[in-house]
Amino acid sequence: MNDIPEGDLLVILRHGPHGNSWLREGLDAALVAAAFGQRVSLLFLGEGVMALLKDQQEGPLGQKGTQPMLEMLGMYDIETLLVDRRALSERGIEVDDLCVSVSLVEGEAIAGALAHHRQILNF
Repeated sequence: MNDIPEGDLLVILRHGPHGNSWLREGLDAALVAAAFGQRVSLLFLGEGVMALLKDQQEGPLGQKGTQPMLEMLGMYDIETLLVDRRALSERGIEVDDLCVSVSLVEGEAIAGALAHHRQILNF
């Protein structure tokens, strides 16, 4: 588990970019925490991996894609983006389909990510 840096906050994102506000609320929480000097990591699980796709279109309710928000994470020093390899595979998504650089994790590495952070928020 040496690849995952220890952090103050791990934000788990389980919801896709459209249909509800959970994903945006999770990203907002991560940005606020980072703005206050917290070391923040993001973990994308399940439908949350859909937020990482390049060239997202508006959702059926007019929700915008998350790519612009994801591209600015580096400005807030949020550099640890962990993605469940199985969630990508189940959806037929390749790493090249994603709009940002990520680290793929699975199994025990996901449990290790949880253990390496003092606080966890689940969205």
